[in-house]
Formats: sequence, structure tokens, C-alpha cells
Amino acid sequence: MPLRSTDAADYQTVPRAVAVMPKTFAAASRTDRHFHPRAQLLYATAGLMMASADDGTWVVPEGHALLIPPRLPHAVAMHGAVAMCSAYLDPRAFAAVPERCRVIAVSPLLAAALAALAEEPVLYDEAGRGGHLAALVLDEVGHAPETPLALPLPRDPRLRRVCLGLIADPACAEDLDAWAERAGASRRTLTRGFRRETGLSFGDWRARARVIRALALTADGRPAGHVAAAVGYRSRHALRATVCRVLGADGPRPHNPG
Repeated sequence: MPLRSTDAADYQTVPRAVAVMPKTFAAASRTDRHFHPRAQLLYATAGLMMASADDGTWVVPEGHALLIPPRLPHAVAMHGAVAMCSAYLDPRAFAAVPERCRVIAVSPLLAAALAALAEEPVLYDEAGRGGHLAALVLDEVGHAPETPLALPLPRDPRLRRVCLGLIADPACAEDLDAWAERAGASRRTLTRGFRRETGLSFGDWRARARVIRALALTADGRPAGHVAAAVGYRSRHALRATVCRVLGADGPRPHNPG
């Protein structure tokens, strides 16, 4: 079977509903800001990716995928060696084209369908196995549960300044009043603004930012104690409690947290 291209541009005009491109990246690799005409399902088969756009940051650990709307400018950073499988999806295949990014849990069925479709010709038989696999991929993506591995960024410049500060220094212990003063806003403005623009409280947003950074640091191979301290926790047990609260018992988590 001929080698499959690893250039995303080669998959944007393929006359098929789903075009699959496996690819690997070395640790600490990153892509420049770019976009695709098609929607993209960015599936991490190994390692962890962190994607960013104007409206948020999303972490994509192994076994998860990021659904990216068509033409949305974004950049991706790799934490640890990454193996990924991109499925470029024709917007016409959606009943409603996705308007925002979302991280989904990849079911065993979706994972198997993507792997099998990657073994089919790019111009697979739409009436045969390839077409059935593509339809299965689209159906599974449509039914996949969203996970809380996103950091929505507000548009209000004062709130955005706070969020970017928390991303830059997740271990910062300053409270809401201190951040409000730094942002030039009242506590009430900050509290209401966070709820209105992100759907999260200030405390919940900061906890999620810390968990996402912890997952990235763990993927980079940092020791558990170092990871906990780097995101503002006195012990890995305290970090583990926050991870369970933010992501749930079945969510991804830093290795060896306790």
C-alpha cells in the first residue's frame, strides 16, 4: 500500500466525507497557528497535545480527541512524544457544523473505526468497507460525550488578563480580590463576568487551569511532587483530589499522583 501523505493540505479537497491522516511528533514539537477548510478531529493515540485558539485552550490526552470547527485558527503543542490521527471531516457531512471546539472521549468503537479507515485507500469505496467506516466515524463523533478538558477564554479584556495570568502562573496563590485589583475591576464584576463568559466560577476556572497544566507537565515526564508544586498544591494528594473533582473519577489524571 502506498505511503499516506502527512501533509494536512492533501486531505482538504478529497472527495470523501472523512479523510484520515496518522502522524507522529517528537516531544516538545509544536505547530504554527493555522486552520483547515474542513473540520478536524484531532485524536491523540499516544502522548498529550495542547491546542489553543482565541477563545480557549484545550488539552487532548491519550484516548481523547479535539473536534475543531472548519477554518478556526489554532496552534498545537506536543507534550511528550505524540502519535495522533487526524480525521478531516467534510462540513457537508454534519447536520449542524460544529461552531466551537470540544474535547471528546474516544470510544473503543471510534478508535477502531479510525484505525481501520487509516488502512483503507484515501479514495476508499464509498459503497464498501471504507464508506461504512466513515459513516461509523461520523456517527460516533456525533454521540461522543464532551469532557471538561477546556479552558474557555473570555472576551472582556479585564477578565482575559486574569485568565492569561493564571495560565502563565497556575501556582499563584492570590485570591479573587487580589486578581480583581490587578485587573482593575471590582470583585463583583469579576465574579459575574467569569460566570457569564466562561460558564465557570473563578475558583473552578483556576482549578481547571491547574489540572490541565498538571496533565501537560506529567506528559513531559516531570515527577509527581514537582507537578503538584508547579500548579500550586502542597502535596500530590491535594492535586489528586482536585483532579478527581474537576475531571471525575474516570477522567485522565497525572500518573502516580499518590
